[in-house]
Amino acid sequence: MISLLSGIDSTASALDAERVRMDVISENIANVNTTKGADGKPYQRQQVVFESVLSAKQQSGAGGAAPQTTQIVHIAKDTHPPRMVYNPSHPEANAQGMVAMPNINIHEEMVDMIASSRSYEANLAVVKNARTMALEDLSIGKH
Repeated sequence: MISLLSGIDSTASALDAERVRMDVISENIANVNTTKGADGKPYQRQQVVFESVLSAKQQSGAGGAAPQTTQIVHIAKDTHPPRMVYNPSHPEANAQGMVAMPNINIHEEMVDMIASSRSYEANLAVVKNARTMALEDLSIGKH
């Protein structure tokens, strides 16, 4: 059978990967002021690590290139130390009045969120165009 939506596998994997990336960025933004996590330390920023995988299997009878998919290798924690903020009235303040805050730059997170959102939108456009082309291919047989 002829595959009408041949690029859908790689696009679907990219959509899934970008969705996870947006979830992680949202978690970073939500925890920008979390001074004490489950481990007793300030929240650590997380980043999604992607890997592109070129499929070794060729579609039977098709001479085209093998599909390339995007996979999430792991979600890595940032190793930068927390930023110290002077706030002696905070319950987590040390003897010098310093509070260990997560080392999260809200502006950097928003830029990452916009980039991820745009990538997601671009992949959705690919799906829509592939669907339109498949419908046009099917309509050729009707005439």
